[in-house]
Amino acid sequence: MKKRWVINTPPEESKIQELAKKINCHPVIANLLLQRGIESIEQAQAFFNPSLNMLHDPFLMKDMDKAVERLDRAIAADEKILIYGDYDVDGTTAVALLYKYLKSRCNAENLEYYIPDRYTEGYGVSIKGIDYAADNNFSLMLITDCGIKAVEKVRYANSQKVDIIICDHHTPGDSLPEAIAVLDPQRKDCEYPYKWLSGCGVSFKLVQAHSLKHNLPMSELYKLLDLLCVSIASDIVPITGENRILAYYGLQQLNMQPSLGLKTIIKVAGIGKEITINDIVFRIGPRINAAGRVESGRKSVELLTADFESTAEEIALDINTFNDQRKKLDHDITEEAIRHIKHSDLEPFKKTTVLFNSNWHKGVIGIVASRLTESFYRPTIILTESNGLATGSARSVEGFDLYYAISQCSEYLENYGGHKYAAGLTLKLENLEPFKEKFEQIVRETINNEMLTPQINIDAQLKLNDITPEFYHMLKKFAPFGPNNTIPVFVTENVVNFIGTRRVGRNNEHLKLVVVDDTRVCNDRSGIGFGMGHLYDKINSGHFFDICYTLQENEFMGKNDIQMMLKDLHFQEHEN
Repeated sequence: MKKRWVINTPPEESKIQELAKKINCHPVIANLLLQRGIESIEQAQAFFNPSLNMLHDPFLMKDMDKAVERLDRAIAADEKILIYGDYDVDGTTAVALLYKYLKSRCNAENLEYYIPDRYTEGYGVSIKGIDYAADNNFSLMLITDCGIKAVEKVRYANSQKVDIIICDHHTPGDSLPEAIAVLDPQRKDCEYPYKWLSGCGVSFKLVQAHSLKHNLPMSELYKLLDLLCVSIASDIVPITGENRILAYYGLQQLNMQPSLGLKTIIKVAGIGKEITINDIVFRIGPRINAAGRVESGRKSVELLTADFESTAEEIALDINTFNDQRKKLDHDITEEAIRHIKHSDLEPFKKTTVLFNSNWHKGVIGIVASRLTESFYRPTIILTESNGLATGSARSVEGFDLYYAISQCSEYLENYGGHKYAAGLTLKLENLEPFKEKFEQIVRETINNEMLTPQINIDAQLKLNDITPEFYHMLKKFAPFGPNNTIPVFVTENVVNFIGTRRVGRNNEHLKLVVVDDTRVCNDRSGIGFGMGHLYDKINSGHFFDICYTLQENEFMGKNDIQMMLKDLHFQEHEN
């Protein structure tokens, strides 16, 4: 499938040159900074040298004073405290962070955590969890990474004499729960300067506020940043502002002195190099998530809070097994879904994919929806049967409002929720076919062909002779990369094959590319294109083409080199 390249509109040339001169950098680096809203030397220095001193005062968050006061009262009166959190990475890291912080500051025998079961309790605050708190004399629940819409559940907790503090980061509904404190920077009446914290991030602000009130050493608090960094990376929140500072120092903690639980995950995942955000997203996070998908998210918290190596290693091996099971389920269901689409007479001509199978595992259908969206590049919903209903996950393509399309089919739904690019939904089995038809109709009426073509966003144009060690050194200082601060993608036009291009890989499926550009300077540059081996003959034909890529340092036989990680090629002539 040919991809559409969208090159970001560069700032005014005069602004680029002015900033480049001020901070003594390449104009392309200045261009990248300006695109990120960095216009002065002071802003550039703060961006390149993030400091924990730049973190915002946690008491700027609405209700923070109430939350700290109620927490203090519970600790002083030796009340029982239950920490409740979602079963995904953000929820389990948040629970682990709160538990590890409070364990040494209150009677540990009065402190417990509770993770709801994905299959019997579902997402968010459950009646079963509140009943557990009430039946076991917990007078305070700290609810993290969920709860902002749990108006009725909190009212029920109040009736059971269980006080609630909510630490959430999702968008509130029309009314807030009647909790002792509702910490959520997304509240309309909250003036906290940074709005995009993870659920674990909001929990961190609570313990930061508590530490500040009691003049506790910040060095102890900062030991928890490895957990917070894992949540930021895994929950795909913007890595800008405060999140970028927290992720920057969290990565340092993760690389130099990770907590026992995370250290053990890193070991079983076989990560032997410097850990990056990508390692968290693709290797650490999925293992933590796998427990909640296959068995119970409680296992993840047990690992993240483990005090003994033998315990941590035993749980980590279990979680690694869960992850292997998750990968097999994911692979098998994805393959089955792809076969169904390819062998269907109608599916290839639709603008949507909506598939239901009562035997598919509920814990991986979100992953399968993502994979099918990548494969067929159209709005996708994958459904399975749970408690007599069809329940599923939906994923969208760039620019298309999936949530709106689902909302237009609400007459067939029991409930739904989510946002523009991802959603969850539940419906009666007898409504499946009319829902599929209506959803296809709505998408067909509102989507355009551009949205159905995969898009690559390109940050800037670059000449090959601009790729120097000095340039790459500055580029690395943009890390950690993630949403709203993605790794820069460059385009170089009019390149041509040079000596050394070859197919590589067990089946010659990859491409080792060596090219020169039209400057005709001695500037050959190598790159790797995974899955691009089939383009070798076309590249070897001598035609000029354009490449888009990211840059990465490659170490081979003790020698470091900067290589291009190819994302796509566009041929200028004889394009088929």
